[in-house]
Order: sequence, then structure tokens, then C-alpha cells
Amino acid sequence: MDIFQAIIIGTIEGITEFLPISSTGHMIVASEFLGLPQNALIKAYEVIIQFAAILAVVLIYRDKIDIQKINLWSKIMVAFLPLAIVGYILKDEIKSLFNVQIVAWMFIVGGIVFLIVEYFYEEKSHHVLEVEDVSMRQAIWVGIAQVFSLVPGTSRAGATIVGGMLTGLSRKASMEFSFLLAVPVMTAVSGYDLLKHYQDFADANWIAFIVGFVTAFAVAYLTIKLFLAFIQRFTFVAFGIYRILFGIILLMII
Repeated sequence: MDIFQAIIIGTIEGITEFLPISSTGHMIVASEFLGLPQNALIKAYEVIIQFAAILAVVLIYRDKIDIQKINLWSKIMVAFLPLAIVGYILKDEIKSLFNVQIVAWMFIVGGIVFLIVEYFYEEKSHHVLEVEDVSMRQAIWVGIAQVFSLVPGTSRAGATIVGGMLTGLSRKASMEFSFLLAVPVMTAVSGYDLLKHYQDFADANWIAFIVGFVTAFAVAYLTIKLFLAFIQRFTFVAFGIYRILFGIILLMII
């Protein structure tokens, strides 16, 4: 992997990790077009840029990473459990789903789901407005919704945001719960991958890795800030449309 490829993949990770458009799906497609093999070295690089994305969330929400927020984090950990359990049990089956055609169809399906949810969704006064006010029941349902993101192209952010909206969270609360839930999820996934591929770092192009890390962090930080500002004025309809169009384009060119 050269520096140019590292910047491209790092940028894609930073933009797509927290948007409801599937970072995994975009990474698979980008790797195909850049001619990057899905080998151990690429997996090692993905660990690096995922940690960069986690760091961006931690920096933005540093005020919520506090012992006084133990009630919030207990709900986040409960929401994390369904994905951890199902993902571990079905890890081999999930690997077999990593191809561009499945990604394309899940982009389309996910886009349709977003359009349907937005069509029926109304911002009501009784919706949960602050992430600290999410109930344990809502956290569990968001965690169950997150399990669908194990299928490549579905989007972890998309699944959790939709799950939050369907259980009575405002768009902003759904987004913020999704961002915070990404911390244990991505830490666990990246940590597991690090244990599997730590020996591959010896063969890494460290300049490219460092450039990719900085790129992913900066882009993820900016993306989260812009996404929060965007959703204060607009809905998720644009992301639903994007997903459908992107999926159709993929089906046409594969």
C-alpha cells in the first residue's frame, strides 16, 4: 500500500464510518477499484484507521466519558452485547458474505428502509431528545437492530440510527447513541483484528500507515461535526436516496 492509497482508504473510512452508508461496503468497493488485495497487511491498516475513527468520537464526546455517566455507558454496553454474541457465533458465515454484489443489494435495501422510516417518522415532543435519557429497553432494541449490520453493506450507523428512531429517540439522540455505541464496537473489532494481525505490522509501510491514521482521524472528526449540524435541519432521506443510487450503480458495473 502506497501513500496515495492510504489517503484514499483513510478518507473513505473517516467519511463513512459514522454516516448511515456503510463503511465496510465502501471499503470493499474502494479496495476492488484500487486493486488492493484483502490480505493481512490491508487488515492491519484497517485496524489503524479504525482506531483513528474511535479517537475522533472520544475527542468530540470526551465530556460523556466520565464515571458520572456510568448509567449511560451501562446502556451502551447492553446495546453492544447482541452484536458481540451473534458476531462471534457467526463470524465464519459472515466472512462468506463479503462481496460487492451483496454489498450492492444491501445498499439498496438499507436505502429503502430509510425512506420508509422517514416517511412515517414524526418528531414528537415525547421523543427522547438527549442521549443520557435513553432507556434500557430502547438500548436493547438498538442493540438488536445493530445485529443487522453484520451483513456487509447494511451499515452499523444506519442500523442503530433506524433502531433508535423506531424506539422513540429523536434523530439527534439516535445519532449520538450510535456514535457512542461505536466506541465499544470498534474497539472490540479492532482489538480482535490487532491480535490476529499484529505480526503483519512488521512488513507495513509505516509512513503510509501514519498518513492514513491522521487522514482518517481528521476526516472522521470533521464528518461527525458536519453530520450533527446537518441533521439539525434535514432528515435522513438524502442518505436513503444515496444508498439506492450507489447500490444500483454497483449492480450495473460488477
